[in-house]
Amino acid sequence: MADNKIILGIDPGTTVMGFGVVQQVGQQLQAVYHGVLRLPAKATHALRLQQIFRHTQTLLTTYTPDEVALEAPFYGQNPQTMLKLGRAQGVAMAAALAHDIPVVEYAPSKVKLAITGSGRASKAQLAHTVVQLLQLTEAPQVQDAADALAVAICHCFQRHAPRAQAQSWQSFVQQHQDRVVNPTKRREPS
Repeated sequence: MADNKIILGIDPGTTVMGFGVVQQVGQQLQAVYHGVLRLPAKATHALRLQQIFRHTQTLLTTYTPDEVALEAPFYGQNPQTMLKLGRAQGVAMAAALAHDIPVVEYAPSKVKLAITGSGRASKAQLAHTVVQLLQLTEAPQVQDAADALAVAICHCFQRHAPRAQAQSWQSFVQQHQDRVVNPTKRREPS
């Protein structure tokens, strides 16, 4: 019997929250739904958190994911921004836990490494690889949705990654040619 899971990936934010639902059947990945929740600029922080919670609950009820993967806030210069991002992540996490759905979080560099093979990949490289992996006809219109899909894909990869066996860079490249971006080869814009 093939391993079949639905993963909800979330890129939390206080102005835009990205989300992406990915279905994994064995090693095959398929995008089910993705988009963004735009939070009103004039709303208080508390009201934005309420909207994040409600929208996350709607996604959980509609798509019934088996697991939720969240992008962890990155460490920035402004502690106030970090606090607000942490709250947004916590509200999304609380919504999932209220539905008894397991939650895992990944650092942005871990997501980039899992998807592109480089923890320092650009957002454009990340989006390009997400399009390839999910065989989308075009990249999501908003980067936050691409980031959320990337978090979900990262979780799918981590679920099947051998824990005890470390790989060399060369063996990774040989096994994952479709995920490696050649920085010397110029890509034509789509």
